[in-house]
Amino acid sequence: MSSANLDLVRSIYAAWERGDYRVVEWADADIDFVIVDGPEPGSWTGLAGMVEGGRTILDPWEGWRPEAEEYRELVEERILVLTRRRGRGRTSELEIGRLGTGGASLFHIRYGKVTRHFVYWDRAQALADLGLPPSTGSSGSSPRG
Repeated sequence: MSSANLDLVRSIYAAWERGDYRVVEWADADIDFVIVDGPEPGSWTGLAGMVEGGRTILDPWEGWRPEAEEYRELVEERILVLTRRRGRGRTSELEIGRLGTGGASLFHIRYGKVTRHFVYWDRAQALADLGLPPSTGSSGSSPRG
């Protein structure tokens, strides 16, 4: 049986996988949004900040879609999502899905709202930062960890 926190994060990803980034009711008004690594790392606070930070990810791409490969419930009200990304560079026309790179997102949830969201382009760095063993790939399942 899944927890309310896991259900919340699954609902966020269901929208994102359809390309719908408009709904933000899941986010705390004072959310901390952090892009840990990748082309444009940064940190933003609040809903407007999260939207601004999200644009640094979305704007360079056409058809940007994160795809959840695996959900892991961690201690302290945290959910880790191992992801793949799809999209085509607006300038380069490079298809990111062909790169085979996996990322991750870490959600901190309190009282039914996401209070902190960390985006990792490098899955290995996310796992290392959390003290978790390296990923062995996805089997298509969504185990809880």
